[in-house]
Amino acid sequence: MDLDQVQARVDAYIGQFQEGYFEPMTLVVRLTEELGELAREINHHYGEKPKKKDEPEGDIALELGDLLFVITCLANRLNLNLASAFEAVMNKFETRDKDRWTRITPRCRPDEP
Repeated sequence: MDLDQVQARVDAYIGQFQEGYFEPMTLVVRLTEELGELAREINHHYGEKPKKKDEPEGDIALELGDLLFVITCLANRLNLNLASAFEAVMNKFETRDKDRWTRITPRCRPDEP
């Protein structure tokens, strides 16, 4: 599924409810909440704070999916195209930051000079 399809699917889902999309500020707050939930799961899996024995196991992929859903809601609410936004940000990284990091050099096969 490409980003245009993601945006259309979320729009179809939200469109079936009278309430429609939340206001942009509410969506940013929801985004912050979902990011906190992702941070908690990352901390439990990779950080120094294990879960309590009575806490249910979380799902990092599901938390990332929640973030994608809310980001998509925000983009739709603001009439922004996520595919275009992604292209613009990748262009920024591929031009401005093209020499910022150490590139991996291809290794020669043992039979090559």
